[in-house]
Amino acid sequence: MSGYILLVEDNPDDELLALRAFKKAGLGTEVKVARDGAEALAFLHGPDENRLPGLVLLDLKLPKIDGLEVLKRIRAEPRTKLIPVVILTTSREEQDVVEGYSRGANSYIRKPVSFPEFVEAAGRIGVYWLELNEQIRR
Repeated sequence: MSGYILLVEDNPDDELLALRAFKKAGLGTEVKVARDGAEALAFLHGPDENRLPGLVLLDLKLPKIDGLEVLKRIRAEPRTKLIPVVILTTSREEQDVVEGYSRGANSYIRKPVSFPEFVEAAGRIGVYWLELNEQIRR
């Protein structure tokens, strides 16, 4: 896999849970965290813009710029439009699912509530997106 995982998550508890789950799942990939939509876009367009993430895990309910707008901007840029984006959220709203896919999400996953379930989901996300999925080399 090229790059790193960009976790876009504003809730410190969910951030810690996700980082612990990825570590426990044995994913050796670097995970960078953006805590709002503006910070996520800065990662993609900032000084280290030549090193793009291999996967973006995107929450929807974010401060400054919400997740759906971040997704729209990722897909609008030629450099970033092919990065796999997985929405990882607590939202159970059907409209969020429809909007997420309409704006180009590769997958929509509801965050598991318990830590063991989160570890299992993190492992599955890692195996699929980082090992099985064939990515375009940038």
